[in-house]
Amino acid sequence: MTDKNSILLYVTDAPTSARFYTMLLGQEPVETSATFAMFILPSGLGLGLWGKAGVEPAPAATGGGSEIGFKVSTAGKVDATHADWQAKGANIVMAPADLGFGRSFVAADPDGHRLRVYTVSEEV
Repeated sequence: MTDKNSILLYVTDAPTSARFYTMLLGQEPVETSATFAMFILPSGLGLGLWGKAGVEPAPAATGGGSEIGFKVSTAGKVDATHADWQAKGANIVMAPADLGFGRSFVAADPDGHRLRVYTVSEEV
């Protein structure tokens, strides 16, 4: 099996998306070019942003059809992250709410990729 894992998001403009994720994540990408950027998340997972014009085979789907989850330890951290991201101008598509699994909110990146910040309730 593989040693390292990554998620690749197909984006319209890799530098614009890289600036957005740099702002939200508070870290610089480890690799950048005109068509690609790679972030290494605290969990070790790579988050790649690939300009969709250069992807082979061409992607058929657009953003918003799935989510990237960012698990935090408490409901308070969900709310704090929401406040931080909102202050940074993120597109919030769902305000913090208590759902069946725990507290969560959802933001969207410039291409409509959904970013869910959540915590899991102890009862789940």
